[in-house]
Amino acid sequence: MNIKHKQLSLLGLLLATSLGANAQGIMGGHVTGNIQLDGQISREDSVIGAANVPEKLLMNARADILYTNGNFSAGLRFEAYQNPMLGFNSKYKGQGIANYFAAYNGEKLSVTLGNFYEQFGTGMILRAYEDRYLGIDNSLLGLNVALRPIEGVTIKALAGKQRYYWDYGEGIVRGIDGEVNLNSVIKSWADSKFRATLGAGFVSKYEPDQTISYTGNAAYRLNLPLNVGAGAVRADLSYGNWSLQAEYAHKGQDPSVMNNYIYREGEALMLNATFSQKGFSANVQAKRVDNMSFKSVRTESGEMLYINYIPAITKQHTYAFLSMYPYATQTTGEMGLQGDVMYKIAKETFLGGKYGTDIHLNGSIITGIDTNQIGADGTLGYTSEWFKTGDLYYADASLEVAKKLSKALKLTCTYGYQIFNPIVEGHEGNLHHNHILVGDLTWKINRKNVLRFEAEWMGSDSKYDANVDDKRCGDWIMGLVEYNFTSAWFVSISDQYAYRDGIGNYYNISVGYNHGATRLQLGYGKQREGLLCIGGVCRQVPASNGLTFSLTTSF
Repeated sequence: MNIKHKQLSLLGLLLATSLGANAQGIMGGHVTGNIQLDGQISREDSVIGAANVPEKLLMNARADILYTNGNFSAGLRFEAYQNPMLGFNSKYKGQGIANYFAAYNGEKLSVTLGNFYEQFGTGMILRAYEDRYLGIDNSLLGLNVALRPIEGVTIKALAGKQRYYWDYGEGIVRGIDGEVNLNSVIKSWADSKFRATLGAGFVSKYEPDQTISYTGNAAYRLNLPLNVGAGAVRADLSYGNWSLQAEYAHKGQDPSVMNNYIYREGEALMLNATFSQKGFSANVQAKRVDNMSFKSVRTESGEMLYINYIPAITKQHTYAFLSMYPYATQTTGEMGLQGDVMYKIAKETFLGGKYGTDIHLNGSIITGIDTNQIGADGTLGYTSEWFKTGDLYYADASLEVAKKLSKALKLTCTYGYQIFNPIVEGHEGNLHHNHILVGDLTWKINRKNVLRFEAEWMGSDSKYDANVDDKRCGDWIMGLVEYNFTSAWFVSISDQYAYRDGIGNYYNISVGYNHGATRLQLGYGKQREGLLCIGGVCRQVPASNGLTFSLTTSF
């Protein structure tokens, strides 16, 4: 039964909840919501690879409505994709009520019926979430319960099916998670400098059997596990200026299209250590992932139906050239290390000057895991030693220095160096080595007027090859001017140009208006083909040339 068919039953549930609330005399709550409308008009551009769009105007729209009354709430979301904007899966085409729920949230008990989002720990065994800009919605339709029997203890239990565009996947997801804050449970620890929270969770999926032929002999079919479980334990510890977060996850045999139907079990470890004091902080992250792709449908190879989420430990850059080669988490296997240091040079010192100086240093390296192949589909696949690394996937280092030159002027300068392996995007080719320079100057003219200038340069040893068609290759320059005035209007003009060994000239003009909770933005220009990544999760964005507009408001 798809989403549209289930709308009537769940709307009936919402109506029954409202009638029940009326019978108990607790009507009179309030309604809030938000509306977002995004549109795109693109024309053919053979230079950048923008294809002809038959329907000319593409549109994504949504409206979220939430009713709350004390501990009770109910809501729904209407979505329309007529037709989906470039980069969004064509399976979104259509419109209807895509999300609906009724919930009770009390001091000891919380219950949600309908669509819900949930996460256990860092998400390595369960993360049901939505990211509208990536076109991902892994919400679960079912029941979610959270019990807080005593202060500092939370127990969660859930069951449901995952959203799959306008339908739901066949797999059933079930999970339980517990978390204990020892400082709340052990009264003598209440005022201790040592803080400790421990947690553990277990998630399983059930999926009906199906015929998957063994490639070694067409007469044989794989014996598929109908139930696959994944468990995790975690700890969040801190003492004074120090903190440590650790989580380990293990997954049972889960042959799927994502791992070429091998029967090797999966595991992942994530560590995060931090030291922080006034004017200085340092953070180190490490992780190892081995065969941890976990989906509720074994034959799904796209971005949907992921039960879990493996966060990236590379820096999420905001500047254009630093983020031109984003890193996508390799759930089949990777090892990584990241270090991050922030330091503020004090005011009235030689280097700090009148206003002080902020320094931010970051570095990361991601490799594959070393594997020894022992078979193809239908076998354990490979063996792997824990501390042996494989090929280099990605590495970067960046230094950012931000200094307030006066009450009105602030300058930020950044240098970055990146190594990128095309294999992580499924392509062949040599490693790309990139040097990036960024200058960002902000001039606060007065309380309502701000002018910002940005200049970027990237030098790369990569060259554009029409057979590979990676339009990020070559040496690039970029300029941007942004003006915010009267606290309501803003205009931005930018241009990215591949001046050597590359292809493309990508200009953009944007105008925006803000009034209260309403924001309107218009843009015209060219978009380079590539990956859009958020937190290590990515989607492919095709090239486009034309007009974009966005309207958001809330009430």
